[in-house]
Amino acid sequence: MEQISLFDNERAVTPLASRLRPGSLDEFAGQEHLLGPGKLLRQLIDKDQISSMIFWGPPGVGKTTLARIIAGRTKADFIDFSAVTSGIKEIKEVMAKAEKDRHAGIRTLVFVDEIHRFNKAQQDAFLPYVEKGSIILIGATTENPSFEINAALLSRCKVFVLHALSEDDLLHLLRHALASPAGFGNLDVDISEGSLRMIAGFANGDARNALNTLEMAVLNGEITPEKTLVTKASIEQCISRKSLLYDKNGEEHYNLISALHKSMRNSDPDAAIYWLARMLEAGEDPLYVARRLVRFASEDVGMADSQALPLAVAGYQACHFLGMPECNVHLTHVVTYLSMAPKSNSLYMAYETCRKDAQERLAEPVPLQLRNAPTSLMKDLRYGDGYQYAHDSADKLTDMQCMPDSLADRTYYHPTEEGAEAPVKQRLQQIRSYRNQI
Repeated sequence: MEQISLFDNERAVTPLASRLRPGSLDEFAGQEHLLGPGKLLRQLIDKDQISSMIFWGPPGVGKTTLARIIAGRTKADFIDFSAVTSGIKEIKEVMAKAEKDRHAGIRTLVFVDEIHRFNKAQQDAFLPYVEKGSIILIGATTENPSFEINAALLSRCKVFVLHALSEDDLLHLLRHALASPAGFGNLDVDISEGSLRMIAGFANGDARNALNTLEMAVLNGEITPEKTLVTKASIEQCISRKSLLYDKNGEEHYNLISALHKSMRNSDPDAAIYWLARMLEAGEDPLYVARRLVRFASEDVGMADSQALPLAVAGYQACHFLGMPECNVHLTHVVTYLSMAPKSNSLYMAYETCRKDAQERLAEPVPLQLRNAPTSLMKDLRYGDGYQYAHDSADKLTDMQCMPDSLADRTYYHPTEEGAEAPVKQRLQQIRSYRNQI
Protein backbone atom coordinates (compact mmCIF):
# COMPACT_ATOMS: atom_id res chain seq x y z
CA MET A 1 0.00 0.00 0.00
CA GLU A 2 1.40 3.39 -0.97
CA GLN A 3 2.25 5.67 1.95
CA ILE A 4 0.17 8.85 1.95
CA SER A 5 2.24 11.99 2.48
CA LEU A 6 1.49 14.08 5.50
CA PHE A 7 1.64 17.14 3.29
CA ASP A 8 -0.63 15.99 0.44
CA ASN A 9 -3.82 17.66 1.62
CA GLU A 10 -4.88 20.88 3.24
CA ARG A 11 -5.86 19.11 6.47
CA ALA A 12 -2.16 19.12 7.34
CA VAL A 13 -2.30 22.86 8.05
CA THR A 14 -5.13 22.40 10.55
CA PRO A 15 -3.86 21.32 13.99
CA LEU A 16 -4.72 17.76 14.97
CA ALA A 17 -6.57 18.93 18.08
CA SER A 18 -8.89 21.06 15.92
CA ARG A 19 -9.47 18.29 13.37
CA LEU A 20 -10.48 15.90 16.15
CA ARG A 21 -12.64 18.31 18.13
CA PRO A 22 -15.66 16.25 19.29
CA GLY A 23 -19.01 17.13 17.76
CA SER A 24 -21.21 15.32 20.27
CA LEU A 25 -21.31 14.32 23.91
CA ASP A 26 -20.74 10.70 22.95
CA GLU A 27 -17.36 11.68 21.49
CA PHE A 28 -16.43 13.91 24.42
CA ALA A 29 -13.69 12.54 26.68
CA GLY A 30 -13.69 12.81 30.46
CA GLN A 31 -15.89 14.82 32.84
CA GLU A 32 -18.01 11.79 33.72
CA HIS A 33 -18.96 13.51 36.98
CA LEU A 34 -20.85 16.09 34.87
CA LEU A 35 -21.77 14.25 31.68
CA GLY A 36 -22.24 10.66 32.79
CA PRO A 37 -25.71 9.07 32.80
CA GLY A 38 -28.03 10.89 35.16
CA LYS A 39 -25.54 13.66 35.97
CA LEU A 40 -26.86 17.21 36.26
CA LEU A 41 -25.18 18.85 33.28
CA ARG A 42 -25.98 15.90 31.03
CA GLN A 43 -29.65 16.12 31.99
CA LEU A 44 -29.75 19.87 31.38
CA ILE A 45 -28.27 19.40 27.93
CA ASP A 46 -30.49 16.44 27.02
CA LYS A 47 -33.62 18.31 28.16
CA ASP A 48 -32.50 21.54 26.46
CA GLN A 49 -32.79 23.43 29.75
CA ILE A 50 -29.45 25.17 29.55
CA SER A 51 -29.00 28.44 31.42
CA SER A 52 -25.94 30.66 31.86
CA MET A 53 -23.00 28.85 33.41
CA ILE A 54 -19.29 29.01 34.14
CA PHE A 55 -16.86 26.21 33.29
CA TRP A 56 -13.94 26.24 35.72
CA GLY A 57 -11.01 23.95 35.07
CA PRO A 58 -7.41 23.64 33.88
CA PRO A 59 -6.39 24.14 30.21
CA GLY A 60 -7.15 21.49 27.64
CA VAL A 61 -10.04 19.73 29.37
CA GLY A 62 -12.74 20.63 26.85
CA LYS A 63 -14.34 23.86 28.06
CA THR A 64 -14.65 25.40 24.58
CA THR A 65 -15.59 22.10 22.95
CA LEU A 66 -18.34 21.48 25.49
CA ALA A 67 -19.76 24.96 24.89
CA ARG A 68 -19.86 24.29 21.12
CA ILE A 69 -21.61 20.97 21.67
CA ILE A 70 -24.18 22.66 23.89
CA ALA A 71 -24.78 25.34 21.26
CA GLY A 72 -25.44 22.64 18.67
CA ARG A 73 -27.78 20.74 20.94
CA THR A 74 -29.76 23.86 21.88
CA LYS A 75 -30.00 25.07 18.25
CA ALA A 76 -28.52 28.42 19.26
CA ASP A 77 -26.30 30.86 17.41
CA PHE A 78 -22.77 30.40 18.77
CA ILE A 79 -20.68 33.52 19.37
CA ASP A 80 -17.11 33.03 20.52
CA PHE A 81 -15.70 35.92 22.54
CA SER A 82 -12.11 36.30 23.62
CA ALA A 83 -11.53 38.26 26.79
CA VAL A 84 -8.12 39.22 25.42
CA THR A 85 -9.32 40.93 22.22
CA SER A 86 -12.90 42.03 22.94
CA GLY A 87 -13.93 45.30 24.58
CA ILE A 88 -17.20 46.85 25.77
CA LYS A 89 -17.99 48.15 22.27
CA GLU A 90 -17.84 44.65 20.77
CA ILE A 91 -19.88 43.25 23.64
CA LYS A 92 -22.66 45.83 23.19
CA GLU A 93 -22.81 45.23 19.44
CA VAL A 94 -23.23 41.49 19.93
CA MET A 95 -25.73 41.98 22.73
CA ALA A 96 -27.86 44.28 20.55
CA LYS A 97 -28.00 41.63 17.82
CA ALA A 98 -28.80 38.92 20.38
CA GLU A 99 -31.67 41.01 21.74
CA LYS A 100 -33.03 41.48 18.22
CA ASP A 101 -32.71 37.74 17.50
CA ARG A 102 -34.49 36.91 20.77
CA HIS A 103 -37.60 38.68 19.54
CA ALA A 104 -37.36 36.62 16.36
CA GLY A 105 -37.21 33.40 18.41
CA ILE A 106 -33.50 32.80 17.85
CA ARG A 107 -31.39 31.86 20.87
CA THR A 108 -27.84 33.13 21.21
CA LEU A 109 -25.13 31.31 23.13
CA VAL A 110 -22.16 33.53 23.94
CA PHE A 111 -19.00 31.72 24.91
CA VAL A 112 -16.37 33.82 26.66
CA ASP A 113 -12.98 32.18 26.96
CA GLU A 114 -10.81 33.38 29.85
CA ILE A 115 -13.71 35.36 31.28
CA HIS A 116 -11.59 36.16 34.32
CA ARG A 117 -9.58 38.52 32.11
CA PHE A 118 -12.59 40.80 31.60
CA ASN A 119 -12.62 43.77 33.94
CA LYS A 120 -15.66 44.72 36.04
CA ALA A 121 -17.12 47.06 33.41
CA GLN A 122 -16.83 44.41 30.70
CA GLN A 123 -18.43 41.75 32.89
CA ASP A 124 -21.20 44.16 33.88
CA ALA A 125 -22.00 44.71 30.20
CA PHE A 126 -23.29 41.12 30.02
CA LEU A 127 -25.43 41.35 33.15
CA PRO A 128 -28.70 42.88 31.83
CA TYR A 129 -28.77 40.52 28.86
CA VAL A 130 -28.19 37.48 31.05
CA GLU A 131 -30.99 38.65 33.36
CA LYS A 132 -33.44 39.15 30.46
CA GLY A 133 -32.50 35.86 28.85
CA SER A 134 -31.30 37.56 25.68
CA ILE A 135 -28.23 35.34 25.78
CA ILE A 136 -27.04 32.13 27.33
CA LEU A 137 -23.62 33.02 28.71
CA ILE A 138 -21.01 30.30 29.08
CA GLY A 139 -17.76 31.53 30.54
CA ALA A 140 -14.57 29.51 30.75
CA THR A 141 -11.89 30.19 33.32
CA THR A 142 -8.84 28.56 34.80
CA GLU A 143 -9.13 30.80 37.87
CA ASN A 144 -11.43 30.52 40.88
CA PRO A 145 -14.70 32.22 39.79
CA SER A 146 -15.38 33.33 43.36
CA PHE A 147 -12.45 35.73 43.13
CA GLU A 148 -12.36 36.61 39.44
CA ILE A 149 -16.01 37.08 38.41
CA ASN A 150 -18.34 39.80 39.64
CA ALA A 151 -20.69 38.56 42.34
CA ALA A 152 -23.76 39.86 40.49
CA LEU A 153 -22.86 37.97 37.32
CA LEU A 154 -21.68 34.88 39.16
CA SER A 155 -24.94 34.65 41.10
CA ARG A 156 -26.81 34.27 37.80
CA CYS A 157 -24.55 31.49 36.52
CA LYS A 158 -24.21 27.87 37.55
CA VAL A 159 -20.56 26.91 38.11
CA PHE A 160 -19.40 23.53 36.81
CA VAL A 161 -15.91 22.31 37.74
CA LEU A 162 -14.10 20.41 34.99
CA HIS A 163 -11.26 18.11 36.01
CA ALA A 164 -7.95 17.37 34.32
CA LEU A 165 -8.28 14.32 32.10
CA SER A 166 -7.02 11.02 33.43
CA GLU A 167 -4.20 9.16 31.74
CA ASP A 168 -6.74 6.60 30.47
CA ASP A 169 -8.82 9.43 28.94
CA LEU A 170 -5.75 10.76 27.16
CA LEU A 171 -4.72 7.31 25.93
CA HIS A 172 -8.21 6.87 24.47
CA LEU A 173 -7.86 10.21 22.66
CA LEU A 174 -4.42 9.33 21.32
CA ARG A 175 -5.56 5.95 20.02
CA HIS A 176 -8.57 7.62 18.42
CA ALA A 177 -6.25 10.14 16.72
CA LEU A 178 -4.21 7.29 15.24
CA ALA A 179 -7.30 5.47 13.98
CA SER A 180 -9.54 8.31 12.81
CA PRO A 181 -9.46 9.47 9.17
CA ALA A 182 -9.54 13.00 10.55
CA GLY A 183 -6.32 12.22 12.36
CA PHE A 184 -3.69 9.74 11.18
CA GLY A 185 -6.04 6.93 10.21
CA ASN A 186 -4.86 7.04 6.60
CA LEU A 187 -1.28 6.51 7.67
CA ASP A 188 0.33 3.39 9.04
CA VAL A 189 1.83 4.90 12.20
CA ASP A 190 4.03 2.55 14.18
CA ILE A 191 4.14 3.77 17.78
CA SER A 192 4.37 1.67 20.93
CA GLU A 193 1.91 1.65 23.82
CA GLY A 194 4.73 2.78 26.09
CA SER A 195 5.33 5.80 23.89
CA LEU A 196 1.66 6.71 23.99
CA ARG A 197 1.81 6.52 27.78
CA MET A 198 4.83 8.83 27.75
CA ILE A 199 2.81 11.40 25.82
CA ALA A 200 -0.22 10.98 28.08
CA GLY A 201 1.91 11.38 31.19
CA PHE A 202 3.66 14.45 29.81
CA ALA A 203 0.35 16.10 28.89
CA ASN A 204 -0.66 16.15 32.58
CA GLY A 205 -4.41 16.03 31.95
CA ASP A 206 -4.39 18.42 28.96
CA ALA A 207 -5.94 16.90 25.81
CA ARG A 208 -4.69 19.68 23.53
CA ASN A 209 -1.17 19.20 24.80
CA ALA A 210 -1.37 15.44 24.27
CA LEU A 211 -2.65 15.73 20.69
CA ASN A 212 -0.13 18.46 19.80
CA THR A 213 2.70 16.29 21.10
CA LEU A 214 1.46 13.28 19.15
CA GLU A 215 1.19 15.37 16.00
CA MET A 216 4.73 16.68 16.41
CA ALA A 217 6.04 13.18 17.00
CA VAL A 218 4.31 11.77 13.90
CA LEU A 219 5.40 14.68 11.69
CA ASN A 220 8.97 14.11 12.81
CA GLY A 221 8.78 10.32 12.59
CA GLU A 222 10.87 8.13 10.29
CA ILE A 223 8.83 7.96 7.07
CA THR A 224 9.23 4.91 4.83
CA PRO A 225 7.07 3.73 1.91
CA GLU A 226 5.36 1.27 4.25
CA LYS A 227 4.86 3.23 7.47
CA THR A 228 5.75 6.13 9.72
CA LEU A 229 7.85 4.99 12.66
CA VAL A 230 7.64 7.03 15.87
CA THR A 231 10.45 6.07 18.22
CA LYS A 232 10.83 6.68 21.91
CA ALA A 233 13.85 8.89 21.18
CA SER A 234 11.84 11.14 18.86
CA ILE A 235 9.12 11.56 21.50
CA GLU A 236 11.74 12.49 24.08
CA GLN A 237 12.95 15.19 21.67
CA CYS A 238 9.39 16.47 21.22
CA ILE A 239 8.78 16.76 24.93
CA SER A 240 12.35 17.86 25.69
CA ARG A 241 12.91 15.31 28.40
CA LYS A 242 14.08 11.79 29.00
CA SER A 243 11.61 9.05 29.78
CA LEU A 244 11.83 8.93 33.55
CA LEU A 245 10.77 5.98 35.65
CA TYR A 246 7.67 7.54 37.15
CA ASP A 247 4.06 6.62 37.63
CA LYS A 248 1.94 9.25 39.35
CA ASN A 249 -0.30 6.57 40.79
CA GLY A 250 2.27 3.86 41.40
CA GLU A 251 5.06 2.93 43.79
CA GLU A 252 7.68 5.23 42.26
CA HIS A 253 5.45 8.22 42.92
CA TYR A 254 5.48 7.45 46.64
CA ASN A 255 9.16 6.53 46.59
CA LEU A 256 10.13 9.92 45.21
CA ILE A 257 7.96 12.03 47.49
CA SER A 258 9.32 9.98 50.41
CA ALA A 259 12.87 10.68 49.23
CA LEU A 260 12.14 14.40 49.00
CA HIS A 261 10.53 14.50 52.44
CA LYS A 262 13.29 12.55 54.16
CA SER A 263 16.07 14.55 52.46
CA MET A 264 14.55 17.79 53.79
CA ARG A 265 14.12 16.24 57.24
CA ASN A 266 17.81 15.28 57.13
CA SER A 267 18.74 18.90 56.24
CA ASP A 268 20.22 17.90 52.88
CA PRO A 269 19.18 20.61 50.37
CA ASP A 270 21.15 19.13 47.48
CA ALA A 271 19.38 15.78 47.70
CA ALA A 272 16.04 17.49 48.28
CA ILE A 273 16.40 19.64 45.17
CA TYR A 274 17.42 16.58 43.14
CA TRP A 275 14.32 14.60 44.17
CA LEU A 276 12.18 17.69 43.53
CA ALA A 277 13.59 17.94 40.01
CA ARG A 278 13.05 14.23 39.42
CA MET A 279 9.37 14.64 40.22
CA LEU A 280 8.77 17.85 38.26
CA GLU A 281 10.69 16.77 35.16
CA ALA A 282 8.72 13.52 35.11
CA GLY A 283 5.49 15.49 34.93
CA GLU A 284 4.35 15.60 38.55
CA ASP A 285 1.68 18.16 39.38
CA PRO A 286 3.56 21.03 41.12
CA LEU A 287 0.54 21.69 43.33
CA TYR A 288 0.84 18.16 44.72
CA VAL A 289 4.45 18.83 45.68
CA ALA A 290 3.52 22.23 47.11
CA ARG A 291 0.82 20.67 49.30
CA ARG A 292 3.33 18.17 50.70
CA LEU A 293 5.71 21.03 51.50
CA VAL A 294 2.96 22.83 53.43
CA ARG A 295 2.46 19.69 55.50
CA PHE A 296 6.22 19.33 56.07
CA ALA A 297 6.47 22.93 57.30
CA SER A 298 4.38 22.10 60.38
CA GLU A 299 5.16 18.40 60.75
CA ASP A 300 8.95 18.61 60.67
CA VAL A 301 9.81 22.28 61.29
CA GLY A 302 6.87 23.57 63.28
CA MET A 303 7.60 25.95 66.14
CA ALA A 304 11.34 25.77 65.53
CA ASP A 305 10.72 28.22 62.67
CA SER A 306 7.15 29.42 62.34
CA GLN A 307 8.02 31.30 59.13
CA ALA A 308 8.28 27.96 57.35
CA LEU A 309 4.50 27.56 57.11
CA PRO A 310 3.68 30.96 55.53
CA LEU A 311 6.59 30.50 53.11
CA ALA A 312 5.29 27.06 52.09
CA VAL A 313 1.78 28.47 51.62
CA ALA A 314 3.23 31.30 49.52
CA GLY A 315 5.02 28.68 47.43
CA TYR A 316 1.73 26.89 46.84
CA GLN A 317 0.10 30.15 45.74
CA ALA A 318 3.00 30.89 43.38
CA CYS A 319 2.57 27.45 41.78
CA HIS A 320 -1.15 28.14 41.40
CA PHE A 321 -0.50 31.51 39.73
CA LEU A 322 2.29 30.44 37.38
CA GLY A 323 2.31 26.69 36.89
CA MET A 324 5.20 24.81 35.31
CA PRO A 325 7.89 25.48 34.31
CA GLU A 326 8.02 28.93 35.93
CA CYS A 327 7.08 27.72 39.42
CA ASN A 328 10.02 25.29 39.65
CA VAL A 329 12.18 28.03 41.19
CA HIS A 330 9.53 28.77 43.83
CA LEU A 331 9.40 25.13 44.84
CA THR A 332 13.20 25.07 44.96
CA HIS A 333 13.07 28.12 47.25
CA VAL A 334 10.67 26.40 49.64
CA VAL A 335 12.49 23.05 49.55
CA THR A 336 15.83 24.73 50.32
CA TYR A 337 14.36 26.79 53.16
CA LEU A 338 12.70 23.76 54.72
CA SER A 339 15.89 21.73 54.37
CA MET A 340 17.96 24.36 56.16
CA ALA A 341 15.38 25.27 58.83
CA PRO A 342 15.79 23.94 62.40
CA LYS A 343 13.68 20.84 62.84
CA SER A 344 11.03 20.00 65.39
CA ASN A 345 8.29 17.38 65.22
CA SER A 346 6.77 18.43 68.55
CA LEU A 347 3.52 19.62 66.92
CA TYR A 348 3.14 16.35 65.03
CA MET A 349 3.87 14.32 68.17
CA ALA A 350 1.51 16.46 70.26
CA TYR A 351 -1.43 15.74 68.00
CA GLU A 352 -0.58 12.07 67.52
CA THR A 353 -0.29 11.61 71.30
CA CYS A 354 -3.57 13.43 71.86
CA ARG A 355 -5.45 11.64 69.09
CA LYS A 356 -6.11 8.48 71.11
CA ASP A 357 -7.41 10.41 74.12
CA ALA A 358 -9.67 12.49 71.88
CA GLN A 359 -11.08 9.41 70.12
CA GLU A 360 -11.68 7.51 73.33
CA ARG A 361 -13.18 10.45 75.21
CA LEU A 362 -15.38 12.11 72.61
CA ALA A 363 -18.17 12.48 75.17
CA GLU A 364 -16.00 14.19 77.80
CA PRO A 365 -17.99 17.27 78.91
CA VAL A 366 -16.56 20.76 78.55
CA PRO A 367 -15.85 22.14 82.05
CA LEU A 368 -18.50 24.62 83.22
CA GLN A 369 -15.98 27.44 83.57
CA LEU A 370 -15.22 27.24 79.80
CA ARG A 371 -18.83 27.37 78.66
CA ASN A 372 -20.59 30.49 77.44
CA ALA A 373 -23.88 31.47 79.09
CA PRO A 374 -25.83 33.58 76.56
CA THR A 375 -29.24 32.66 78.06
CA SER A 376 -30.68 32.82 81.57
CA LEU A 377 -31.21 29.05 81.56
CA MET A 378 -27.53 28.49 80.90
CA LYS A 379 -26.67 30.87 83.72
CA ASP A 380 -29.02 28.96 86.04
CA LEU A 381 -27.15 25.80 85.06
CA ARG A 382 -23.93 27.54 86.18
CA TYR A 383 -22.44 27.81 82.72
CA GLY A 384 -19.40 30.06 82.99
CA ASP A 385 -19.10 29.79 86.77
CA GLY A 386 -15.47 30.00 87.83
CA TYR A 387 -14.20 31.48 84.58
CA GLN A 388 -11.03 33.54 85.07
CA TYR A 389 -10.21 36.25 82.51
CA ALA A 390 -6.45 35.99 81.95
CA HIS A 391 -6.12 39.65 80.97
CA ASP A 392 -7.21 40.69 84.45
CA SER A 393 -4.02 39.27 85.98
CA ALA A 394 -0.64 40.95 85.84
CA ASP A 395 1.07 37.90 84.33
CA LYS A 396 -1.88 37.11 82.00
CA LEU A 397 -2.03 33.72 83.72
CA THR A 398 -4.58 32.01 85.94
CA ASP A 399 -4.85 28.63 87.62
CA MET A 400 -8.13 27.85 85.84
CA GLN A 401 -8.36 24.24 84.67
CA CYS A 402 -9.08 24.00 80.92
CA MET A 403 -8.87 20.21 80.60
CA PRO A 404 -11.67 17.79 81.54
CA ASP A 405 -11.16 16.39 85.04
CA SER A 406 -10.15 12.96 83.74
CA LEU A 407 -7.33 14.49 81.69
CA ALA A 408 -6.24 17.22 84.04
CA ASP A 409 -2.67 15.90 84.37
CA ARG A 410 -2.11 15.15 80.68
CA THR A 411 0.50 17.06 78.63
CA TYR A 412 0.84 16.67 74.89
CA TYR A 413 3.07 19.47 73.65
CA HIS A 414 6.73 18.96 74.54
CA PRO A 415 8.79 21.61 72.76
CA THR A 416 12.37 21.02 71.69
CA GLU A 417 15.28 23.40 72.03
CA GLU A 418 15.67 23.78 68.27
CA GLY A 419 15.63 27.25 66.73
CA ALA A 420 12.78 29.53 67.77
CA GLU A 421 11.22 26.71 69.81
CA ALA A 422 13.85 27.03 72.56
CA PRO A 423 12.34 30.21 74.07
CA VAL A 424 8.89 28.63 73.64
CA LYS A 425 10.05 25.69 75.75
CA GLN A 426 11.38 28.05 78.42
CA ARG A 427 8.11 30.00 78.43
CA LEU A 428 6.01 26.83 78.71
CA GLN A 429 8.14 25.57 81.60
CA GLN A 430 7.53 28.87 83.42
CA ILE A 431 3.77 28.64 82.82
CA ARG A 432 3.54 25.06 84.04
CA SER A 433 5.71 25.83 87.05
CA TYR A 434 3.48 28.80 87.93
CA ARG A 435 0.33 26.67 87.80
CA ASN A 436 1.90 23.90 89.85
CA GLN A 437 2.80 26.38 92.63
CA ILE A 438 -0.69 27.84 92.95
